[in-house]
Amino acid sequence: MARVPVEALRPTTMKELKDTLWKAADKLRGSLEASDYKDVILGLVFLKYVSDSFEERRGQIRDELEAEGGYDEDDVEDTQDNHEEYLGAGVFWVPPNARWPFLAARAKGTPTQNIGELINEAMELLMQANPSLVGTLPRIFNRPGVDQRRLGELLDLFNSARFTGEGATKARDLLGEVYEYFLGKFAAAEGKRGGEFYTPPGVVRVLVEMLEPTTGRIYDPCCGSGGMFVQAEKFLEAHHRNPPT
Repeated sequence: MARVPVEALRPTTMKELKDTLWKAADKLRGSLEASDYKDVILGLVFLKYVSDSFEERRGQIRDELEAEGGYDEDDVEDTQDNHEEYLGAGVFWVPPNARWPFLAARAKGTPTQNIGELINEAMELLMQANPSLVGTLPRIFNRPGVDQRRLGELLDLFNSARFTGEGATKARDLLGEVYEYFLGKFAAAEGKRGGEFYTPPGVVRVLVEMLEPTTGRIYDPCCGSGGMFVQAEKFLEAHHRNPPT
């Protein structure tokens, strides 16, 4: 399979970013059904997001300490390794072997481990380091149906995407848009069965407008992509209300 130069995939707009990621993701599909490979792709999207957000926060910590002055390199590194510096900024702590650069550098596999095994381990490390993620991340990247060569190429292509630039909140918004876009694509690929894991955002938006969620808590018993919560936050912003922290 011909490789696509990474430089040719660098997005400049939101639409280009989503299209770029989808084209990259579609390279992995092969003989897998959309319902099978969507979890592989969306897991990678989340992994890229948490890693990018972590690296951005790590750089911010250095910049903040250097601006204050009086800190040597050991002080800076100690602070960068303080989990609270990330959690307090709404960023997940990402262990070294779960960071995107570590995985991307090994995307072509090693003599003893393939990339799917390394990604499975990364997901486990993320859940161990962040209790709120326990039991939520997929560990399916080394299944027989997942082409390891294509998976490695996919990691390489995903390097063109950046879930950073304007802080953790903006990164989450970007992740949400990409996630919603992907689910729509997967639903289209699945045809009628797509409704099993995706509700069109227009339908969710109407439900939120009817609920007018300005007080209390939202409970979504059929939560899949979290679209109800995303639309509720947008509703509050549109009505100049502060979402709960």
